[in-house]
Amino acid sequence: MSVVRLTGKNKDSIISLSSYILKSWRAYTDADVGIFAETDGEIHNTITPIAFTKDGKFVIDLVLRNNITSEEHPLGVFQPHANLHHIKKENIGLIEVMGLAVLPSRLKDEMAILKDAILNHKDVSEIPKISKHSEWVNEFVSQYDEINENNVDSIIQNEIGKVFLNVLLDAGVFKRTPEGQKAFDKFIKTL
Repeated sequence: MSVVRLTGKNKDSIISLSSYILKSWRAYTDADVGIFAETDGEIHNTITPIAFTKDGKFVIDLVLRNNITSEEHPLGVFQPHANLHHIKKENIGLIEVMGLAVLPSRLKDEMAILKDAILNHKDVSEIPKISKHSEWVNEFVSQYDEINENNVDSIIQNEIGKVFLNVLLDAGVFKRTPEGQKAFDKFIKTL
């Protein structure tokens, strides 16, 4: 996620600067990286704030958000992309922004079926309830020398974690690439 962290002893200064950054972000456009403050009268930029105290100081993380959609990403350019929907289709909220994976309850049953399929070498694409996971499973199963009853749960959990990481990367408005870092620095310089 793209985050501006403010830390200080003066709560009013932190609040004032946070308000300034929110106002600046709401008006910010950088077409080179697909960030538009508004289109057709719809405002896209906002912030998810996370405030806490640490070591006697006030801290606020301002998570930069943008709700723009496109033909390719009708649920949101900066939301989980379609290739990840088999695990997480729902929008990213505060809990996910904080790094805690809130996954849909359907996964509990699906992963139990998937576990059985992996252990018994079944074709996941032939099992209707979990066929949407077949491409993902085919990718990760081949990366392990052996999958057995002792390690299958940890492997599935680890692979879900990798998908969730990509969900968060999709949701970041400034990508974790040299170009994304340059674009983030460009925004920071406007402040």
